[in-house]
Amino acid sequence: MQNISVIIPAYNSEKTIKTTIESVLNQTFADFELIIVNDGSQDSTLDIIAKFQDSRIKVLSFNNSGGNVSRNRGLNYAVGEFISFLDADDIWTADKLEIQLKALQENPQAAVAYSWTDYINENGAFVVSGRHVNLNGDVYEELLLTNFLENGSNPLIRREALIELGGFDKSLSAAQDWDMWLRLAYKFDFVCIPSVQILYRISANSVSSNLLRQEKACLQLLERAYQARPSTLKNNWNISLTNLYKYLTCKALQKPLNRQKSLAAAKFLWNYVLNDSSRLQRIAFSLKLLFKIIIILILPTSLHRIINPVKDRSQKAENQPENRNGYSGAFTVSS
Repeated sequence: MQNISVIIPAYNSEKTIKTTIESVLNQTFADFELIIVNDGSQDSTLDIIAKFQDSRIKVLSFNNSGGNVSRNRGLNYAVGEFISFLDADDIWTADKLEIQLKALQENPQAAVAYSWTDYINENGAFVVSGRHVNLNGDVYEELLLTNFLENGSNPLIRREALIELGGFDKSLSAAQDWDMWLRLAYKFDFVCIPSVQILYRISANSVSSNLLRQEKACLQLLERAYQARPSTLKNNWNISLTNLYKYLTCKALQKPLNRQKSLAAAKFLWNYVLNDSSRLQRIAFSLKLLFKIIIILILPTSLHRIINPVKDRSQKAENQPENRNGYSGAFTVSS
């Protein structure tokens, strides 16, 4: 029986699935099974997978049901003592499984080992570093403030912990990874590997482009998470909302730009200002975002292309892209 089960949900992933699979097969730790859950792909994803001749690969095909359902389906078939999920367009460094497994073996009280993330573009070139947070033990309250794991391709998790929690919440339309990390952190310790081992691919075709859906799901899981631990400081709620709405505002102002997204950005910015207890210290940041919203609403699209390259470069360090299945905390409260 393999010690680790790697689960890749795949939907129309023909452009990236080969590189993603190779990053798993090239791991320095070899005692794993690779479960690829084909979520009703209509492109050549299955043909590309079939070219890999490796007995560790298992392919499951279902009708399209979404990433969280696919993860749960893979979990139901997994036999490994440890589980790691990987999105079909992300990449791991070769030592990811080996070092995370070692961390969990050396810390039996922990159920989750996580690493750091950097961001790459559609061509695999480096774009920007992630937050690189180093927290261990009880990380629940920090996770309430920001999803510092940043994506669903990050942690290695003890299978028994995932089974105990019943897998990913199928009722959430977004932010399923953050919800799972919170539920794990409520019961179990985390251990950090302070090294970049996940390369998250930024895609213009992100599933989580519906920002209002993200907002609804994030508010739902935050309310549930705060109710789970009433002792959590009340002012943390406002910090969580400040972080969330800062992120949503910046995400709404990323390309492609349009009037609908700019109106959503105005709403998110208003909520950011309302919940930010240090709003006076961040007035310059808020005004910069407001200025960009006004530009998008007033100027023709052709002028956006001229104005935005400079603004986009200044924004990258403040706000990273979200997980394709929902909200990520790859941003900070500071402006």
